[in-house]
Amino acid sequence: MARINKACIIDDDSIFLFGAKRMIESTSFCDELLVYRNGREALDSLNAMAKEEIELPSVIFLDINMPVLDGWQFLEEFEKIMNEKIINIFILSSSIDPQDLKKAELFESIREFIHKPIRYSDLAKVKEMVD
Repeated sequence: MARINKACIIDDDSIFLFGAKRMIESTSFCDELLVYRNGREALDSLNAMAKEEIELPSVIFLDINMPVLDGWQFLEEFEKIMNEKIINIFILSSSIDPQDLKKAELFESIREFIHKPIRYSDLAKVKEMVD
């Protein structure tokens, strides 16, 4: 399996972030991990990176229920600015609402809907999907 250069987590849950970061670091999932606490913070940063032609993350783990700009709002804006760039987005959510699963199918960039908590097997599957 190839190593991922840059990945990103967008989530407002401090406990989840702590565990996910430790898991990602312990598996050498990626060389660099960016962490954002809401969709607005992530969108602003990723947009600035794109404008400066800085490498964007090839994998984004995205929560859908967040303050300021939720995951769905982030996706709507993100898909407008990313044009042809290939970004693999994985929804990470504790939601069991069937409407969320249906809504996820409407976005081209979403590769998979992963139910929290994230597991080592999820990380392995993600790596296989983006190789």
